[in-house]
Amino acid sequence: MKEKDSLIRGPIASSLIRFAMPMLIGNLFQQFYNMADSVIVGRFVGENALAAVGASYALTTVFISVAVGGGIGASVLTSRYLGAEDYPNLRLSVNTSLLSFLFFSILLGAGGFVLSPAILRALNTPAAIQAQAVSYLKIYFLGLPFLFMYNILSSVFNALGRSRIPLYFLIFSSVLNVGLDLFMVRALSLEVAGVAIATVIAQGLSAVLSFLVLRHFLKRYPAAGAARLFDGAYFWKMLGIAVPSILQQSIVSIGMMLVQSVVNSFGEASLAGFSAAMRIESICAVPLSSTGNAVSTFVSQNLGAKQADRAVKGYRASYGIIFAFSFVMMLVLECFHTPIIQSFLGEDATPRALAVGTAYLRFAGFFYVLLGLKMVTDGTLRGAGDMKLFTVANLVNLAIRVLFSHIMAPVIGIQAVWYAVPLGWAANYVISYSRYRTGIWKAKIKA
Repeated sequence: MKEKDSLIRGPIASSLIRFAMPMLIGNLFQQFYNMADSVIVGRFVGENALAAVGASYALTTVFISVAVGGGIGASVLTSRYLGAEDYPNLRLSVNTSLLSFLFFSILLGAGGFVLSPAILRALNTPAAIQAQAVSYLKIYFLGLPFLFMYNILSSVFNALGRSRIPLYFLIFSSVLNVGLDLFMVRALSLEVAGVAIATVIAQGLSAVLSFLVLRHFLKRYPAAGAARLFDGAYFWKMLGIAVPSILQQSIVSIGMMLVQSVVNSFGEASLAGFSAAMRIESICAVPLSSTGNAVSTFVSQNLGAKQADRAVKGYRASYGIIFAFSFVMMLVLECFHTPIIQSFLGEDATPRALAVGTAYLRFAGFFYVLLGLKMVTDGTLRGAGDMKLFTVANLVNLAIRVLFSHIMAPVIGIQAVWYAVPLGWAANYVISYSRYRTGIWKAKIKA
């Protein structure tokens, strides 16, 4: 059975798992890709270099989330047209998405390049690491269009039911990135700038190759005459889904960036430990977000095929997947938190950095089930194009994280930053689930 057909006709739970697994593995490689910078500078350059990359990480993750959210927004409509077998609109949706986000990423990259020093100062980045952090960010922003294009292309492949193709490119680029990181840092002694250059090269090559493969793949879908490159009406329809999707994907990253000043105020050692823990949390979120994104595509295709009952069954089946992933992660973090953190910080880590990192991981491990439930419920609403309460839920999540951290950190210390996390996830889930229970989302989609 074709991957696309399995989502609208095959066994539900196994179809979701088969579709989600390549995305999960691919996203793990994406995190490995990003994490390599921290591991290599932490072990071969020093704790300050790790803190510099960590200070940049909160901001760069926002842009990664914007790219991923934009891709998901575009993929909802592409999935819809695929489910309805409307191939001319399918090709138009792909073309419009790629051109729109290419232009958007160039603007964001230029703005980020110019504003990097001011942003880092606004986040109270310690003076000892500011120069290294600015160097990393400026190089990163030069490669931002490649990052965006790769993520949009990956989402298009996923929407077409071909989730294995992005996985192959991620494996290739991840291995290349690690090799280039080691070469830049150890052979050329470029330190923080070196890992940024390596990332841009690997992302750029992966984006170009993905684009060439997609061009060839789209020839399978017939269109009447030459496919148009851009359509204003489709652009606004896509934007209506993409903007809340970007917000949903960015909530954790934006929250991290907005509370970065709280963490920074506790010094370089605390920042290094917290940065290492955030990298690990990004990995823990992968199976949960991948399941949510798979549910989004599943719901969109089935509603496009007029199968609302099957969409509901897919959402219910996702709960079992989320509980299984969350339980495994809780056990791993509870048993191995110290060696996991030390793999980032190295053997010479300060006691403060180690204490901050391990304390956060042990606490967060018990609450990842809330993040997973939020992800699949948001994914269902997003797949149906029901975005209003979805947006409100994610804004409430962000507000709780930021306000609680800033208000309570002076009272109870750095622990306030992570106490706020499950509170935000829980509020987000309650609001989104309340909307799901109304059933209104089933009538939102129009193929």
